[in-house]
Amino acid sequence: MLAAFTFNTAENLPIGLLELISESLRVPVPAVGLLITGYGVTVAVASLPLAHVTRAAPRRHVLTGLLAVLVVSGAVAALATSYWLLLVARLWTALAQALFWAVTGPVAVGLFTPGVRGRVVGALSVAGSLALVLGVPAGTWLGRQGDWRVPVAVPAVLGLVCLVTIAVSLPTSRPEEEPAAYGSSPDARRFRTVLAAGTLSATGAFAGYTYIVRFLGGVSGFSPDAVTALLVAFGGACLAGVSITGALLDRCPRAALTTAVATQAAGMFGLYATGTHPVAAVVFLVLMGGALGPVFMATQNAMLHCAPGRTDIALAANSGAYNAGIATGAMLGALMLSLAGVRGIFLAGGLLTAGACAVLSYVGLRRISRMTYRALAEMIGLVVR
Repeated sequence: MLAAFTFNTAENLPIGLLELISESLRVPVPAVGLLITGYGVTVAVASLPLAHVTRAAPRRHVLTGLLAVLVVSGAVAALATSYWLLLVARLWTALAQALFWAVTGPVAVGLFTPGVRGRVVGALSVAGSLALVLGVPAGTWLGRQGDWRVPVAVPAVLGLVCLVTIAVSLPTSRPEEEPAAYGSSPDARRFRTVLAAGTLSATGAFAGYTYIVRFLGGVSGFSPDAVTALLVAFGGACLAGVSITGALLDRCPRAALTTAVATQAAGMFGLYATGTHPVAAVVFLVLMGGALGPVFMATQNAMLHCAPGRTDIALAANSGAYNAGIATGAMLGALMLSLAGVRGIFLAGGLLTAGACAVLSYVGLRRISRMTYRALAEMIGLVVR
């Protein structure tokens, strides 16, 4: 859980430090925003190949290796004196994260009985969401008090703690022998649907979230200190969302995903429409935050059930697709920022998220139609007999 918190903090720190990094390294703000894009592209491209290459390695060894990479790359990023060195360091961290989410899920849920898999995924997601509640706001505040390099160094320290703990405590076993190595109810069509919906949702969300600081300051008129407080509120909503959704995942996994995507769309459309009004902006910001974490959590949980083969490969595909959405969203945000302004970003993000909702709804309706058809056919067969 601490490792999940650390990786998510490292991934999202530049969002709160955009202006500081831009001024320090003398590069445009959109270029700093591309630190998010490069990170997402790396995770998207590397997740499946890395999962395939390490598929036979004991998970304890893999996790300690990934955390070692996090420690070294975090230290290099903190010492970076140029934009390109910072970018390279973040790409190494992204390589570690690409495999981390594929490996962590099966390892964690495999330590518990199948009936509580949703709650275990929820616990990991709560830890990851704390990055938005504590990590990014604290890093933003710390960077504004002195140098942006200080908060960038913190994940390296936390990563070292995780490395030692996992190396000492985690049992060693062959990956294919773990209890959660394979999906509980394989379904290739459901697998593809979740991938598509998660990618569209991530693209929409991170088109806006990458530039949320600029939106709150430039459109809603909040002061820098108020923006920091609102980032905490956003993270708190995300934490509340994953806590509530995690408790329901084992009972209604499909509804949890659809509800989270629909809530995200409503939040983004609301920010676009009423973002100039501070009170309304806060309401819809919290709504968007309450959905951001649950979407990824629900897709990860779905992979543990519908994976057509090994769950680590399915989770790698899901993480890769989701991060492809993050990278595409960051690029879309950078493009929209110059073409339509920061408000236009949230309109585009809302439309993409609505597209994800449509994918889930269409497939759900088809499933209900097939079930109804089969039920009618069975009834007719009974009458004939």
